[in-house]
Amino acid sequence: MNSKTRYGLLAASGVALALAFKSARRPARTMRGDVVLITGGSRGLGLRLAEEFALLDCSIAICARDSAELERAGEVLESKGARVMTVVCDVADEGQVAAMIHQVRNRFGRIDTLVNNAGVISVGPLENMSKADFEDAMNVMFWGVVHCSLAVLPEMIERGAGRIATITSVAGKVSVPPLLPYSCAKHAAVAFSEGLRSEVSQYGVSVSTIAPGLMRTGSHRQAQFKGQHKKEALWFMLGATLPLVSMDVSRAARQIVRAVQNGKAEKILSWQASLLSRTHGAFPGIVSEILSLVNRVLPGKGQSSEIVNGATIEDSAGPLFRALTSLGRVAGEQLNERPVS
Repeated sequence: MNSKTRYGLLAASGVALALAFKSARRPARTMRGDVVLITGGSRGLGLRLAEEFALLDCSIAICARDSAELERAGEVLESKGARVMTVVCDVADEGQVAAMIHQVRNRFGRIDTLVNNAGVISVGPLENMSKADFEDAMNVMFWGVVHCSLAVLPEMIERGAGRIATITSVAGKVSVPPLLPYSCAKHAAVAFSEGLRSEVSQYGVSVSTIAPGLMRTGSHRQAQFKGQHKKEALWFMLGATLPLVSMDVSRAARQIVRAVQNGKAEKILSWQASLLSRTHGAFPGIVSEILSLVNRVLPGKGQSSEIVNGATIEDSAGPLFRALTSLGRVAGEQLNERPVS
């Protein structure tokens, strides 16, 4: 590296540090009266985020595919004094997204903040995954993000203000077994969110990439398990519910809302997720080898092509397992994570 390049890099680093310091000291703009649209807002983290934004005196619009879930979520939010509307929408369908955006604007006049939160999860070894699993993950967690973001951007750019936050995952930073379709979609969402921030910040629109680790939301009961179902569910559910490895959803939601309010570029939630992401960034080969070793002790290929949801597995489990996952189950009851039939 010649001296000119070295000095250029040092200057760029200095500018980046100065901007980061300035951003850290800048007080958060009030969101009082803002309109916040949350996809996948009928349950789990999305519902808790809606409650947190409502505490800032925001008007809330939530969408999801299940009308019954939406109705229950709307009642919960209204009981807490929120101004809320619910819209049935599959974010994988661009036409439905356009119709949803139109409905929200008709009700509230504008959209100040978009939170891309809708997601699906399928757990199992690659040998039991199909192309359809990858397509489903990409349709919801990548194309859904693209559809919604591009739909709200024109009005934000015209207004010279707006916020877009995409809930990705630490799996969007580090591809972890046996969640390959999920990881692929989350990596794509991270790339879109980070690139979008670079392109639209000049118009006054902030874009935040949120990468949570494991959280106790009760969403493990909605997960779809393939391969050796019970064995796959065992490690996944324990990870998503035990307090030493999973994060309390209310604490996570508060941190996410603060990051969005401040226009923070990235927020990685939980020290475990941050450690994994940072280590992978510095030593990708080593982390890959470690994950390869982890994969060898996880359940292998299953003979059945059946897909079983987490609620079915948990409800049929023994008392010890149910006791160990009780915190996640309680969170699910509070956050509208009803069992899937």
